[in-house]
Amino acid sequence: MDQSDIPLSNQSPDLDHFLKTIRRVVGEDQLFRPDGQIAISRAPGRLDLMGGNDDYTGGLVFEATIQESTRVAAQSRCDQRIRISNPQVAELGWEDDIEYNLADFSQGGELLPVSGIHEMIQSSPKKEWAAYVVGGIYLLLRDYHLQIKTGISVLIESNIPLGKGVSSSAALEVASLKAMASAYGIDLRGVDLAIKCQWIENVICKSASGVMDQITVVMGEHDHFVPLVCQPCQPEPLVRLPTSLIIWGIDSGVRHQVAGIEYEAARAATFMGYQMICRKSGLEPKLDESSLLPMWRDQHWNGYLANLSPSEFRASFEPDLPESILGEDFSSAYPIHYDPFTPVRPNVYYPVQACTRYAVEENHRVNLFVEILAGQNVTPRDRALGLLGELMYQSHQAYTECGLGSDATDLIVDLVRKEGINQGLFGAKITGGGAGGTVAVMAKKGKLAEDALQHVIDRYHHSTGYLPYIFKGSSPGADAFGVLEIDAASLL
Repeated sequence: MDQSDIPLSNQSPDLDHFLKTIRRVVGEDQLFRPDGQIAISRAPGRLDLMGGNDDYTGGLVFEATIQESTRVAAQSRCDQRIRISNPQVAELGWEDDIEYNLADFSQGGELLPVSGIHEMIQSSPKKEWAAYVVGGIYLLLRDYHLQIKTGISVLIESNIPLGKGVSSSAALEVASLKAMASAYGIDLRGVDLAIKCQWIENVICKSASGVMDQITVVMGEHDHFVPLVCQPCQPEPLVRLPTSLIIWGIDSGVRHQVAGIEYEAARAATFMGYQMICRKSGLEPKLDESSLLPMWRDQHWNGYLANLSPSEFRASFEPDLPESILGEDFSSAYPIHYDPFTPVRPNVYYPVQACTRYAVEENHRVNLFVEILAGQNVTPRDRALGLLGELMYQSHQAYTECGLGSDATDLIVDLVRKEGINQGLFGAKITGGGAGGTVAVMAKKGKLAEDALQHVIDRYHHSTGYLPYIFKGSSPGADAFGVLEIDAASLL
């Protein structure tokens, strides 16, 4: 297929490369048969500017897409086979060509329980990466079983670096589910698509993320931020990045994992704090299972710590919260844990006070950040940028208090701070789930800031021996890209 046949709105360098990859696997006895349509979806990674770890407590988050993306092509089959091909993961020692059958997803005429899907995926550690795709197939069979009569072939390609804290997992979930759904004649988009992908991450992949990653990679636009109130998923109008500003992401080289113990412990500690506040307030939350993801709700804050003001928290609750508590001691006092997606481990100490304070105050910081930025013109004043930068530095410090910092990301933030406002660098903070990953930097466009950034990179390289990957620019989210339908025969 000639590139000129593709709608201009869908053209991008990564798509051009992906079409060449697809062409190599079309034909008899290949991944894609030479007749019929191939559905292509694209989802970028995301950079968390403000609000990381605030999504599961109902806060406002402020994210942007990055240029790097995951592309997925899907084609329904004429048989019952399910083939998932991801050639790039072979470099990591993982299985790159995985096959199932539709019959593997059911037993005795009934869809397998979630535990059965876990067993299927965990049968080989080398194919556990495919949980993000297999979970999408399972969800489609559960919710749209009348439309799923045949198997499907799936091809994956990505240039989102793994473990950098820029949501490679959300991009894979979104791009694969959107493409597979389209191949079956199902249109998934917007909040519905994002929440379904969060369910895959939480329930199938056992990773207790909030919804900010999925909604950003679904609904993001080039050079825009996605403000989202996570109660549970209320997108606000996109905010354009002022033309005088630029956002960079500096990879620390320390691998971030949402399923890691630091993130899990911080999240669990936050819900412990919420539970203690409810008990002191005489509230008895009830488990609400009416939505796709269950949660505990109370009559006052509706289950969200973000609805508690910083002043009330400081005056009425913070002094009574323990700085930390041993898991077994918490479980003795509170037999039911109010987060369905994190365990309470008996021998782990949980930083309850700091994590609860973060949930309350980060929501306040993000609201201030958004209002200050929205109140500026095309060229924000340096005073306003200084205030925005200070909010970023405060957020970074709060991560550290929650146990989500790292020496590497602290060093990057410190180097940015030392370059300072006079060099065009206004703020920096660790992003996403923390405990490594990427640092977001807000700067003023121009050579002054670019030189200052290079100083940061050089000094970090000299101190650690690691030359960081730099995320620059943004790109359309999955919905803005849409689904590109290609006649397979045109690729021969």
